[in-house]
This record gives sequence, structure tokens and C-alpha cells, in this order.
Amino acid sequence: MDPEHRALLRTHRLYLSGQLLVTDTIVPFLFQEHVLTEAHVEDIEAQPSDTLRCRRLLDLLPVRGPRAFGCFLRSLEDFGWVRDKLLLDLQTRPGPGTGPSAADVQLPDPVLQEVPSDRVLSRLASRLGSEWESVLMDLGLSTEDLFRCRSDHPLSTHGAVLAGLVQWRRSGGKTSTVQRLMRSLEENGVHPSVLQDVLL
Repeated sequence: MDPEHRALLRTHRLYLSGQLLVTDTIVPFLFQEHVLTEAHVEDIEAQPSDTLRCRRLLDLLPVRGPRAFGCFLRSLEDFGWVRDKLLLDLQTRPGPGTGPSAADVQLPDPVLQEVPSDRVLSRLASRLGSEWESVLMDLGLSTEDLFRCRSDHPLSTHGAVLAGLVQWRRSGGKTSTVQRLMRSLEENGVHPSVLQDVLL
């Protein structure tokens, strides 16, 4: 997803979560268009309220590839006023090309060399979608480690991802840096601005 589209969804997060009922038409459409996986749909539908279901969808969309935003707009057929508001705001923002590309996302060297905190890892765990297992394996976890994370947190994808990230940090010690984490995210198709967002 383009940085400007990600920023737009972040700006309107509270508005969207108060307006949209995502499970009736939006989530099924995004699943049909292969923006969401079956695991994503189950994760969203497991949330206890409409507001939390919408927020979970908004957490997932930014890491679901370049088609995610366009498909999301198309899914808003029953919420035309919401789509119009997003499009109007998008038109009044700076033109394309002004947002950061992957190469433009730069963090200060001291930050890159830091070992990420529990808070950072927890926020990152909530942003990762189906690529979380690939990211953790790139960080050095085994398939047995991933199985244990899923088994220990059968009802919480966030819990399983966080457990894996904490295990990586514990096993790597001082080498488990933000820079190492960013490299694995990029290798698995997650835009580095996702990590930049959780560090702010």
C-alpha cells in the first residue's frame, strides 16, 4: 500500500471504525479479491464488536500489498458517503510521489542498533498479516518454534506472533536489533514504514 493511502487510513481510523460494518460486505469482498486470506477473515470475525472488527481490518490492510487500498474503496459500495470522504481527502493531500518509498524510510542509526522493546514488538505483532510466519522464520525461528507459538496461543494470532518475536529477541540478545527486524520485514514484502510507525 502506498504511504499516502496508509496515512489516509490512519488519519480516519476513528471515523472509519465508527461508520463501517465490515463483516457483511467489505470483508467478503476483500477475501474474494485475494486481499485477505481465510485466516485474516477468521481473525477479524473473532473480534467481539463491530468497532474492533473494523480496527483489525485497518491494521491488516496496510501490509496487504499495492491492490489493498483500491479494493477497499471498491468494497465500500454500501458506504458511499465514507468512500466519498476518503476520495475527497485524498485529492486535497499532496500529489503522488511525495510519500516515502521503501528506500526513503530511514531511521537514525542509534534506533537501528536498539533492541526493540516489548511495546514495539506488541505493536508490530498487531500489524503483521499472513506473512508473520515467514518473517519469524527469516529471523531464525524453526517450524517447531512456530508450532509451539500457535499451540500456546490458539485463539490469538497477536499472541502467537508476539511470542515468536519475543523468542527471537531473547535468543539473539544484542544482535536482535531494529535493523535486523527491518531487513526481515522487507524480505517478506512488508513495507519498512510499518516498523517506522510502531517505533513512533
